[in-house]
Amino acid sequence: MGKLKVGVMIESFKLGVKPGIRKAAEIGADGFQIYVIEGEMAPWNLSQTGRRDFKKLVGSLGLTVSALCGDFGGGYTNAERVDEVMDKTKQVLDLSADLEVPIVTTHIGLIPEERTDATWSVMKEALTELSAYAEKVGSCFATETGPESPKLMRDFIEDVNSPGLKVNYDPANLVMRGFDYLGGVGELSDLIVHTHAKDAVRNADGTRREVALGDGHVQWPEYLAALESVGYAGFHTIEREVGDNPVADIVKAMKFLRQF
Repeated sequence: MGKLKVGVMIESFKLGVKPGIRKAAEIGADGFQIYVIEGEMAPWNLSQTGRRDFKKLVGSLGLTVSALCGDFGGGYTNAERVDEVMDKTKQVLDLSADLEVPIVTTHIGLIPEERTDATWSVMKEALTELSAYAEKVGSCFATETGPESPKLMRDFIEDVNSPGLKVNYDPANLVMRGFDYLGGVGELSDLIVHTHAKDAVRNADGTRREVALGDGHVQWPEYLAALESVGYAGFHTIEREVGDNPVADIVKAMKFLRQF
């Protein structure tokens, strides 16, 4: 399988931006993903000087930014606020161009089962515009798996029909919702540009929870082989959203992934 490109989600450390980036380098990560929706990394707060300084820090530590996270919550399903969210998203895409990070991940919202649903049209219109904008600035907009089946996600992306709309694959999200995370790799194959390395369990009664990497229902050798079979060679970015000692869990996850 070869050496994986392993990254970390900076927010998982709960240390702040610069200490988190330095911690990523300290534990031997190849790169990291970072939220840019608020605080010092938000596009409206980060000056051109700040952007240059950020790139200099990342380069000095020998890291790569695997993706930016531009998830403003709620996705693009609400016709009353979609214009506001789209405006902020375009600023994030501009930031991705300035930072030379060509992937922005997000949750686009729950895709309806039927194309005749009004929400489908609202989402399609928004994502068509945003995907075209992403392509224009040299980036892509990667929606995260989980709320719907991989097949439904592919159907929607094909309906949008833009090279600027891709997929951020999260196997744990699919496990927690009872979807086929292995088959989903084949379903979405060429659309996958980034992944979250996360694990979870789903019990017979439907209860579910995130767990430390390697302790859940994701069968990592089979999953990584599936990704390799579709030509994926991008980042596996560790995301730890729960737990009392996130740094220890991330270090454990890093060691786990370095086996492959």
